[in-house]
Amino acid sequence: MHGFSLIRMGRTVLLAGTAALFLSACATNRTSAVNADYSNLSGPQIQASVSDLAQRYAGNPRDKALGIHYAAALRAAGQTDQSVVVLENLMASHSGDPEVGLAYGKALSSAGRFDQALRVVDNATNPAAPNWEALLVRGAILDQTGQHPQARQTYQQALLLAPQASQLHANMGLSYAMTGELGQAEAHLRQAVALPGSNSKVQQNLALVLGLQGRFEEARAIYASLLPPEEVNANMDYVRSLLTQQDRWQQIRGDTPA
Repeated sequence: MHGFSLIRMGRTVLLAGTAALFLSACATNRTSAVNADYSNLSGPQIQASVSDLAQRYAGNPRDKALGIHYAAALRAAGQTDQSVVVLENLMASHSGDPEVGLAYGKALSSAGRFDQALRVVDNATNPAAPNWEALLVRGAILDQTGQHPQARQTYQQALLLAPQASQLHANMGLSYAMTGELGQAEAHLRQAVALPGSNSKVQQNLALVLGLQGRFEEARAIYASLLPPEEVNANMDYVRSLLTQQDRWQQIRGDTPA
């Protein structure tokens, strides 16, 4: 697969609904403001969270933790512009707060305002003592703007601080996938899957990378362990469509059983 490169993916998405760069430090921890993330919930669960948090936020819009959680839930629901507005209001009442700044950077990135997001995240980060969560977000923004070597340097810096962080290895893997370095992408995604904090999205990202290498049965087995049959078939069709658009399908089809 040397020389293979993915199609321009449109910001973070490799496979719709599954493979996206992590912007949050923990995809399952919703108890901490800085780690607020609702993206791994089902659609109805996300909507229920938005409804609950909207009511609570209306009664106390200056509450930092509540505002960060509400903005995260809105992002998960696809309401990125409203998420930005919530964080802009919170920035006005919590100027200089690094947690609010980091959350604001995430919201801006989700809305596609990458240059502004990078400035906000950098302003919220102490260069003398950065935390790995901030570096995770910075790396994701750099990857989304095509600055993959710089993103990987940022992830490596973060891994010195948190070598067992699944999300860092997951983002590193997706960064390599974006430039077609699928062997390195697979290695990092396998590390991510094996570490605490991993979730089904990371496993699906690994399946995607395996599929792009023509290892369809391995990819299908992972999808089948996580998804209903119709979604398994849809994901496999999507992998093949990516390969077709890259003029790789005929070559792989001759080498690997479908």
